[in-house]
Amino acid sequence: MDVETIRKYCLTLPHVTEHIQWGEHLVFKVGGKCFAIASLGPEGNAVSFKCSPEEFAELTEQDGIIPAPYLARAHWVALESFEALRVRELEERLALAHQHVFEKLPKKVKQQLESAGQKSRRVARGA
Repeated sequence: MDVETIRKYCLTLPHVTEHIQWGEHLVFKVGGKCFAIASLGPEGNAVSFKCSPEEFAELTEQDGIIPAPYLARAHWVALESFEALRVRELEERLALAHQHVFEKLPKKVKQQLESAGQKSRRVARGA
C-alpha cells in the first residue's frame, strides 16, 4: 500500500474531494470535513483517519498504530507505516472513516451532496 493506492481508493467513495494542505499532506474530505490524511513527505505518519471511540481504543493497542497527533481527541488514529494494517482492512477502515464523517454532516449538506451526485450520474449516463 502507498499514497497513490490510498488516493485511488478514497476517490471511489461517494462525494470525496482531495486537497493538499499543511504543506505535504493529501487530505480527503466529504462535505468539506476531513476523514483521512496521507503524508506526501518522508516525515510523519503514513496515513491518519477518523474512527469511533471503540475503534480508536482497539486500533491504538496494535503495533504501528498510534493516536493521531493533534486529532486524537476527536478519535483519529495514525499508521506509522502502510504495513500497520493489511490492505483490505485499511480500505475497510477508510470506508468507515468516510461513513463516520458523512453521518455527522448537517442534513442540508447531505441533501446537497446527494442531489449533486444524482445530477452527475445522470450526466454520465447521457440523460
